[in-house]
Amino acid sequence: MTGKKRESLGNLLNLLIRTTNNAILGEEIDGKLLRKGVRQMVFSSMIFLWLFLPFTVIGYRICGKKYQNIFLLLVSLFFYAWGEPVYILLMMFSILINWLYGMAFDRAKHKRLLLIVNLLINLGLLVYFKYFNLLIETIMQLTGKEILHYREIPLPIGISFFTFQAISYVIDLYRGKYKPQKNLINLALYISFFPQLIAGPIVKYVDINEQLTNRVVTAEKTAEGIRRFLYGLGKKVIFSNTLAECADKIYGLELNNLTGVYAWIGALCYTLQIYYDFSGYSDMAIGLGKMFGFEFLENFNYPYLSKSVTEFWRRWHISLGTWFREYLYIPLGGNRKGIRRTYINLFIVFAVTGFWHGAEWNFLLWGVYHGILIIVERIGFKKLLDKHTLLGWLYTLLAVVGGWVLFRVTDVSKALACIKRMILPWRYRISDYSIWEIIDKKTLILFILAAAGSGLIPYILKKSKLDQKLKDSYAEIIYCFLIAVLSLMMLAGNAYNPFIYFRF
Repeated sequence: MTGKKRESLGNLLNLLIRTTNNAILGEEIDGKLLRKGVRQMVFSSMIFLWLFLPFTVIGYRICGKKYQNIFLLLVSLFFYAWGEPVYILLMMFSILINWLYGMAFDRAKHKRLLLIVNLLINLGLLVYFKYFNLLIETIMQLTGKEILHYREIPLPIGISFFTFQAISYVIDLYRGKYKPQKNLINLALYISFFPQLIAGPIVKYVDINEQLTNRVVTAEKTAEGIRRFLYGLGKKVIFSNTLAECADKIYGLELNNLTGVYAWIGALCYTLQIYYDFSGYSDMAIGLGKMFGFEFLENFNYPYLSKSVTEFWRRWHISLGTWFREYLYIPLGGNRKGIRRTYINLFIVFAVTGFWHGAEWNFLLWGVYHGILIIVERIGFKKLLDKHTLLGWLYTLLAVVGGWVLFRVTDVSKALACIKRMILPWRYRISDYSIWEIIDKKTLILFILAAAGSGLIPYILKKSKLDQKLKDSYAEIIYCFLIAVLSLMMLAGNAYNPFIYFRF
């Protein structure tokens, strides 16, 4: 790359950053930029369910096959622009830079150098928007000097997801798994396709390449997509939202009012909340993909049935685990360079996995915590767990629940205080709040159902083969109808509709 080209690229990046900050941030007051309010469209919102989705499904079927990708690209960009219009510039820049990389790849003499430049750009955008302030704060704490000016930078929604998808495209292209995508529309659709745009699953280009140009929409696939979407909608609205209210209430308490029992209720509610929130969103994304002829890989496989933390990570957020294994763990050497190097690689991968979730030290601690547990299991503890199924399940559940406290409570000292109350509940028994002020009867009933639905009920149905008998039966149709009605009623009557993973 020539000096002029590098200078032009630098100017373009500076312009993009300045335009983004000026458009989204308000006036500068006392050296800090104030953010304007934004509201992202999510699948469990009335405007998505009643306007965006019907328009998109009908429009997709009306326009001919030749224009379907263009139509999906336009509605995907509109979907992203709904909450933060200016970040369309960032999205379009990401699309353009990765398309140009592909176009230049075949003619490039120094392919490795071209790959490094592309990765630096992709990761540079992610680091700037997501980790800039944390880096500044860390430098200031270590040096005691304000070397760089602190600035309030809004986090572009879903930047971690679409950046990782773009990186998978360029790395696998470098590895020779496919030819460059010369059609800008097709690559743009891959990076920006709205079902998995803001919260995954992370879709690798190699898994969707053929589907971008050759897919079929059938009545059966559409029906399956609707069914899967409704299952996910029910998970999100009926279970996750209800449990979220209880968890938020508990973690909003002052520590002097947080008893050991309340700490356990909060941890268990959040454990189920995050599963139903994220797996529900993944179900909806997979269902939406089917409605437009796409097949996305599964992202969850009943992780709370796991009998080791190692198994948990094979079942939880499968697309993220697969991404880190293929693009970080294996390039670091995987398990090919001796036991000590394997442990170091695992530690690095899980530290990065934790940090991927957010620019807070609690996320890093959560990742390191899981990395240490997996290393301990690999040393030999997993052999003991494999021999004692019940012990393995109890250990894994307790380990994961404890980890979710670190994940949920950004203040590390408060998170550790919550865990201390869970370990020593008899020491913390006094609170100004009664148990029924913390968890009402409706939440208690839904908690029990959610706990059973996260593993026990699916396990029983699968063992008895009733899951296949119920599929596409009248009973399931009625069940899906009830989910839809109840979800819409709850959305209409309650504005509380938090969503966890879009901020990552």
